[in-house]
Formats: sequence, structure tokens, C-alpha cells
Amino acid sequence: MREILLVAACALLDPDGRVLIAQRPAGKTMAGLWEFPGGKVEAGERPEDTLIRELEEELGIVVDEQCLAPLTFASHSYPEFHVLMPLYVCRRWNGTVAPREGQRLVWVRPRELRNYPMPPADQPLISHLMNLL
Repeated sequence: MREILLVAACALLDPDGRVLIAQRPAGKTMAGLWEFPGGKVEAGERPEDTLIRELEEELGIVVDEQCLAPLTFASHSYPEFHVLMPLYVCRRWNGTVAPREGQRLVWVRPRELRNYPMPPADQPLISHLMNLL
């Protein structure tokens, strides 16, 4: 039986309705693929806590929990593990989004997300964002 890995992801939306995606840096698993910011939920953490922590670490922004709205989730089996990934939407934060871990960032219209290669777990989330926006 595969380990179930809980990973929280966030679709940051700017006032123009664009979504932020980040490119996985060289040396990481699935390097070069684009993903929604977020990360692994640590023991004792709620997904919201994970996103608040990860968005500060990865992007230098401060997010209040009430600004995180759950949208959908992905469930995907990789050979080594199974990912369960809730996706939240966030339209308000404090600070300026900046790459803090060497990753490339791009703001993309939802209909253009399919032009960016993403990990298999992220791909089903695109249609939900397109329907939302």
C-alpha cells in the first residue's frame, strides 16, 4: 500500500483574474514543471496552516486564514505515493509576491494554464479554476 501524502495548494488570484504558478527548480522532483504554490502538510498542521507557512516561505507574503477559500481537491497516485491535495483560492494577502526559493513565477490567465506543463496531480485542478473565473 502506498503512503498517502497530504499536500495543500493555493491559487493566488490577482485583481486581473490571473493565477500565480511557480516552476519547480532544478534538483527537485519533477523539476521544470509548473505548480500552484503550497507544500506538504506537516504532522499536526491543518492545510490552512501549511499554506500560511509555505506562502510566506516561498513567496514572502502574509495570508490571513479567512482569505483562504477551499475550491476543490485532487487525488492522484504516483508510483511511490498517493497525493491528496486540497486547492484553496486566495485573492488577498499582505506583501509583494517574490520568488524566495529560486523558482520562476508567472501570472497566467486560467484558460492559458494548460500551456504550462504541470505534475499530473495539478492538471485536474485547472478546469475548476477556469469555471470559477
